[in-house]
Amino acid sequence: QVQLVESGGGLVQPGGSLRLSCRADERTLMGWYRRRPGKQRELVATISDSGRINVADSVKGRFTISRRNAENTVYLQMNNLKPEDTATYYCYAQGPFDIATGMFKDFWGKGSLVTVSS
Repeated sequence: QVQLVESGGGLVQPGGSLRLSCRADERTLMGWYRRRPGKQRELVATISDSGRINVADSVKGRFTISRRNAENTVYLQMNNLKPEDTATYYCYAQGPFDIATGMFKDFWGKGSLVTVSS
């Protein structure tokens, strides 16, 4: 079981910036997903513990993911926010490989609401 503690989020005007952070209790691949109103959860960005990054096209050039391995913490810096970025953002951590299912276990934070509105 990977425990996740998120912080950040809130209300910001279009063009503004916010930073989300998420701390895990162990070192693993981490990232952020979001669920926009009326839509399914979607990938925002992930970063492995070796620094390999994957970023959704919709946020490239505006959002930056980074991590501090010494603290098992991942950050999402969101710049030039747009109203369509309004969503609940969920921290994600990859758990151990489950032989029974043939998949890695997924762990999720409680979610942080980001609202972009004037």
